[in-house]
Amino acid sequence: MMLAQVSRFIVVGVTALIVHWLVVRLLVPLGLIPLIANVFGFVVAFNVSYFGHRRLTFKAEALNHSRTLPRFATVALASFAVNETLYALLLTFTSLRYDLALFIVLGVVAVLTYLFSRFWAFAV
Repeated sequence: MMLAQVSRFIVVGVTALIVHWLVVRLLVPLGLIPLIANVFGFVVAFNVSYFGHRRLTFKAEALNHSRTLPRFATVALASFAVNETLYALLLTFTSLRYDLALFIVLGVVAVLTYLFSRFWAFAV
């Protein structure tokens, strides 16, 4: 069961990661700096992530949104704080392209999101 849940988390997480990354890739050429574009990517991907994890990963549809949404939002905002900090560090102190740096950061933050979502946000 845990392997199936992790597999579903990966599918939802990769979907949210792609959405987040694509939003940033669309906005930067339009003139937004990567760190600001990252905020928009987070907002769009948050919805994909919340509803995907609620329905597919943790099968928590029986739990009330008034419980799961604030908890998941807390996890997501904390993860985004780590995301934005790591992203800023990579953009400042490495020569990585902004899109590659974001891809690396999103992968690292995904692990934190899973653990806090599994054991707190969607805990039964």
